[in-house]
Amino acid sequence: MNELLKSDLEEEVPVIPQAVNEEELTPEEEQDLIHLERKVERAFYEAGKALAQIRARRLYRSTYKTFEDYCQARFGYTRRGANYLIAGANVIENLGTNGSQILPTSERQVRSLASLDPAEQCQVWTKAVEQAGNKVPPARIVNDIVRQIRERRPVPNPYRVGDICEISVKENPELRGKGGCWAIVAQVSNFSCTVRTWDGECQVKIEHLKDLALSPAQREEVRQLSDRISRLQAIGNLDRGAYPLLRSLGKQTYLTPLEEKLLKVLEEEYKI
Repeated sequence: MNELLKSDLEEEVPVIPQAVNEEELTPEEEQDLIHLERKVERAFYEAGKALAQIRARRLYRSTYKTFEDYCQARFGYTRRGANYLIAGANVIENLGTNGSQILPTSERQVRSLASLDPAEQCQVWTKAVEQAGNKVPPARIVNDIVRQIRERRPVPNPYRVGDICEISVKENPELRGKGGCWAIVAQVSNFSCTVRTWDGECQVKIEHLKDLALSPAQREEVRQLSDRISRLQAIGNLDRGAYPLLRSLGKQTYLTPLEEKLLKVLEEEYKI
């Protein structure tokens, strides 16, 4: 059973063509088959519910420091794998409570449902069952429907004008060289922000911004630093030695005494 659950977390078992019946089952054997199949189908559900109890009651505490250590040593699960089983069991419970007659048989089939609210879980599963011809749908069908829902769902822009964020490149070539730079939000749209950085304004999607938890005093320091850098940039034709310093300051939320001296040297050089 342990090996069955581990394989369930790694990949779906391929569909095996149905063999030709060589001998009819007796009524008693048919009932036994149904009973055993239900046990197989509920294997990951039972495992998830059991792990949830162990975690909630910290029943691992006499021999292991953490739930993660316990799962790894006892079952060979990573923490993520155990959490998948627990979340999958919760989805199964929700689907069953809301009257679904055809229930998932694999944790992979419900993994993407865990991020949805209970009502959406039921809607997606019902649609997936229909697309699969009223059979248990593979994870691929469920994932496609969840993806379509996410693409249609508007993501609210959490930023406001004046917020100070950090730019995260995330393999976006348009942001190359700006990773880790502070960015002051100048304009907000549905899915992006126009921000001011050390070398001017640019538009950045919200997924490439991370809020900097700065105090009011720290935010004011960054704004003042931005204004000082902007005045230097406005001059144009700065000495090539000025740009490495300005680029470095574009990632700092406060100035060290030495950085303050170097910036003042530039301002004095250009009479600002």
